[in-house]
Amino acid sequence: MDAKTKLRMEARARVLKAMAHPSRLFIVEQLKQKERCVAELAQAVGADVSTVSKHLSLLKSVGIVDDRKQGTQVFYRLKAPCVLEFFGCVEKVLQTNLQEQIMLVK
Repeated sequence: MDAKTKLRMEARARVLKAMAHPSRLFIVEQLKQKERCVAELAQAVGADVSTVSKHLSLLKSVGIVDDRKQGTQVFYRLKAPCVLEFFGCVEKVLQTNLQEQIMLVK
């Protein structure tokens, strides 16, 4: 693997690593509907605001979400909605795995 390819693979890994947490996946799913403030997301996730803020900061650092300030509140939105297509792919993998497991017990 050449240096350029290695850098690209490392960048991909950072994005995937940022997604690799149930709360962050849930946050991304919540943001597909509309932008939300941190407090709203914290309530939806069932975690405190500081924890959700850390999740959002990580998602922002890899370019998945973006934010805007309105007064004292910060609102987040998907910067790269195409990430939702990845969810569809993951669901297909899960379905395939389930079908294979069902075939093993038949």
